[in-house]
Amino acid sequence: MIQPWIHKKQTDIVFILLPPFFIALIVLLFNEKLAVIQDNYSFLTWLVFIVFIDVAHVYASFFKTYLNKTEVSKHMKLFTITPCICLLLSMAAFIVSKEFFWSVLAYIAVFHFIRQQYGFMRLYSKNEPKNKFKLLFDKIVIYNATVFPMLFWFLNPDRNFNWFVSNEFLQSNQPQIINILFICFVIIFIAYLVSLIYDFVKTKQLNIPKNLLILGTYISWYLGIVHYNNELIFTAFNVVSHGIPYMALVYFKEIKPNKKGSFYLPLFQTKYLVVIFLLILLGLAFLEELIWELTVWEEHFHFPKFYISDNLHFIWIPLLTLPQLTHYVLDGFIWKSKK
Repeated sequence: MIQPWIHKKQTDIVFILLPPFFIALIVLLFNEKLAVIQDNYSFLTWLVFIVFIDVAHVYASFFKTYLNKTEVSKHMKLFTITPCICLLLSMAAFIVSKEFFWSVLAYIAVFHFIRQQYGFMRLYSKNEPKNKFKLLFDKIVIYNATVFPMLFWFLNPDRNFNWFVSNEFLQSNQPQIINILFICFVIIFIAYLVSLIYDFVKTKQLNIPKNLLILGTYISWYLGIVHYNNELIFTAFNVVSHGIPYMALVYFKEIKPNKKGSFYLPLFQTKYLVVIFLLILLGLAFLEELIWELTVWEEHFHFPKFYISDNLHFIWIPLLTLPQLTHYVLDGFIWKSKK
């Protein structure tokens, strides 16, 4: 079969499919050292994982939305209404309580991360015959890879990491339910492997990127959430496996083939286009996190005169999370025509 690479074999493997396998290799080789790094959580760790990957990937979506002239003309109403609704609902949630606000945002983030894996799987299934049973089975397999680890987290509150803040998820210690879910998880995974081998023996064909994507999803979500109970390992799997493929997707689908005048923000037809793209993302990400640090968290930078009073957090924090929440919502629409 013709392999359904999004861009090219080499770039897809390195930037979209390899990240979870790379992190798994690092974890297996340097597990003890990672535990030491975790105990001494550093500024550099925060800068690389949170700022330059997690936050940066949010701004990558701007090149598919607000900075893209074609997309703006097609979805002007959607792009205008979405942030307004997100801001109003965020403020309402924060007024209920800041705990409720972070909890809602965490659940939305989890849904977004899960759906990204499903979206990539659909992109890599584009050359396969349209078979309703196969589509359903693939959907079950990819959701098995992502939903079981989250259910494990919800039903096993001893995890030493959070998505955003402490106590953001409704949790209950239910070992018996976990055991049942784990059996279902294993059965579905084995069924996937058996079907993969059977199809290959029967047709002598293998959809390499789709199956690497599925296996990478199982590895990153299971090891990051279930097997290891370490904040740094969870962050590495979660952030790298999600953020780097997303930035690569935007670059290969929107930036690299761009024509002159495609974007409101000038980009130049140059061999250094990727450098310009990354510098824009890193600059915006660092600026956002700097504002968070100066006005809210004060974990890495401390300037008291910039701190925002708790009485204003009901509007300030929703404003700061608006790019992120808008990214979560719009991402459910902007790639649909590509899937």
